[in-house]
Amino acid sequence: MRGFLLRLARRLVGALVMIWAVATFTFFLIRMIPGDPVAAQLNMLEQQGMSESQAAARVAGMYGFYPKDPLPIQYLHYMQQMAHLDLGQSISYTGVPVMHIILSALPYTLGLVVTGIILTFIVGVIGGVFAAIYRNTWVGSSITVVGSILHGIPQFMVALLLAYLLATAHPIFPFGAPYDAAISPGITWTFLSNLGLHAVLPIAAFIISGFGFWALAMKASVVTTLGDDFILAAELRGIKPSIRFRYIARNAFLPLFTYLAIAIGYTFGGAIFIEQIFDYPGLGLLQLNSIGVHDYPLMQAAFLMITVAVIVSNIVAEMLYTVIDPRIRTAR
Repeated sequence: MRGFLLRLARRLVGALVMIWAVATFTFFLIRMIPGDPVAAQLNMLEQQGMSESQAAARVAGMYGFYPKDPLPIQYLHYMQQMAHLDLGQSISYTGVPVMHIILSALPYTLGLVVTGIILTFIVGVIGGVFAAIYRNTWVGSSITVVGSILHGIPQFMVALLLAYLLATAHPIFPFGAPYDAAISPGITWTFLSNLGLHAVLPIAAFIISGFGFWALAMKASVVTTLGDDFILAAELRGIKPSIRFRYIARNAFLPLFTYLAIAIGYTFGGAIFIEQIFDYPGLGLLQLNSIGVHDYPLMQAAFLMITVAVIVSNIVAEMLYTVIDPRIRTAR
């Protein structure tokens, strides 16, 4: 237990350093984008009759920093805000704290990403096991071919095809918004079922685009496991096919667990395009909209939250791997 806590503490320290590095890089990168909405707001207030000092004070109250401050001063102020979990005020949503906007969008992205990863992993792993065990039959060959084709199709292309086929050409599923406007949010069957219905196409885009990777990776792992001595010994003892299947799947699954961290980052990245295509109000769509209006605080916060989610997911995946595989615990 002590060793586990020490490893967790090291990972958390490393995560804080990485978050600081990403926040610093994002802060300076965003300010290199042409156009300055803060300066535009300052000029508009001055044209309305305010003095330069009054306009600067008003803008400072809105956005959390003085427009005339040098960039290093703005950076120090931004770091102080972050230390107090204050992400500033939005420029496009005047007077609204960025944290409030982020917390409103975060559940939608987490819902899509977590559900998409879990279902994609389950479907892909099961498909990979069957593709390996029945690799010399039409079943295994079909799964391999389908997985190879889907693995080469970009995620946004899958989302566009689903949106066109099942929401536009044949309007089977709803399109746009997380739920119908006529339904009041709440813990009711009507709301939850409608929320799930609106999420079908975005989640399906995750599953279809990710199936190929997991199926092919699992197939390769299972084929390797089939040649291990314990599988040959189990076959000689004449164990049931169902028990043999569990032996193979359990041992072939472990190497794939390390890919989860990569998949989480890939899925969060793909969520930006999927949310835009389906007009789903998550962090991805929020970030794209903030780029369009040069909302510096919102851009920084949205990118930072996605980064934090990826880093935390990596830590959780690594810690869980030490729990499910005793060899890792004894080797450290």
